[in-house]
Amino acid sequence: MKKISVSTFAFLCAILSLPASLQAGPPATVDQLDWMTGNWAGQLGPNQLEENWIATEGGSIAAMVRMTGSGATSMFEMITIEEVDGSLMLNIQQWDPGFKPRTESPQTMELEEITTNSVKFRAVTEGGMSTLGYSHPDAETFIIHVGQLDGNVLDIPLKARSIW
Repeated sequence: MKKISVSTFAFLCAILSLPASLQAGPPATVDQLDWMTGNWAGQLGPNQLEENWIATEGGSIAAMVRMTGSGATSMFEMITIEEVDGSLMLNIQQWDPGFKPRTESPQTMELEEITTNSVKFRAVTEGGMSTLGYSHPDAETFIIHVGQLDGNVLDIPLKARSIW
């Protein structure tokens, strides 16, 4: 029987003892999220929420989000989804006007489930959401599913629009 070094044994123990929340989610690639690409906008109370998703490339997809109302911008948000260890990780952060971050660092989420027209992520770091998902039930509709810390889910329907 071969002996393994103490350092190899310690490394294996460390990997195997990682909490499930830090282990990779189901297998997936960002190419499975091509359906997210586009400009989507809709009402969120008195404000308009706009998401601009750029095409998948280089193992990532990203969105720039803006909330406007009463003639002013109230929030900017950056979302990235990247391939990590054969699955997907989402990072999200918001800023107030003047590029003032609302939090010290982005919230990180791991893939929980993915279908041909939906995706759901689960938070692995602290932040304002427990889950975040997206679905695309038809060519004109894009829905954001925000899992709140109290267990409720807020669905925000957006419609396709052309900015070109």
